[in-house]
Amino acid sequence: MSYSVVVAEDYKMVREVFVETIRTAGKYSLSGAFSTAAEALEYCRANPVDLVLMDVLIPGSLSGLDAARKIREACPETKILIVTSMPEMSFINQAKEIGVESFWYKELQEQPLLEIMDRTMAGESVYPTVCPRVAVGNTYSDAFTEREAAVLRELVTGASNREIAEILHIKESTVKMHVTNMLQKTGYHSRLELAVKARHLGVAIRE
Repeated sequence: MSYSVVVAEDYKMVREVFVETIRTAGKYSLSGAFSTAAEALEYCRANPVDLVLMDVLIPGSLSGLDAARKIREACPETKILIVTSMPEMSFINQAKEIGVESFWYKELQEQPLLEIMDRTMAGESVYPTVCPRVAVGNTYSDAFTEREAAVLRELVTGASNREIAEILHIKESTVKMHVTNMLQKTGYHSRLELAVKARHLGVAIRE
């Protein structure tokens, strides 16, 4: 039996690696390889697809997670495997909420991609046990508490303390405390530096 696969990945070199993996695996056939999530979505809506390999941060009108949600709604039989190199922890939670079958980190690679594909098509839901650990100034990404990460996720959008407090339903003074704690942990000198570095490293990404 051959499973039809669609790839949505904007980096050409990575996309070619995925395509080659599919073509040499034997049990899979490539139905389409796209540089945007929107193209992959439209293809899935018009054609039967068994599995989609979907990057999260991908140029265009839809993010990978947005497209995954729409594919899940339009094509409930199509299995989805999210692939990303970003250590942003909320991506895993969002994928689970959408009903994405599996999730794979390009950089971490706890298990080979083909093994995750096989297990996914066999009916398993495979998620990583750990997130990539990235140096953020004087500390590491896993040193932030869940609440600090939530504040940081809003901070990278340029939101003020008051706006963050309203979004997270906490006190403005609490936001200030979390920002201060993160500055102390990282050794960065300003909230702007903290936000820019966190976004660049993929530690905090607000879609």
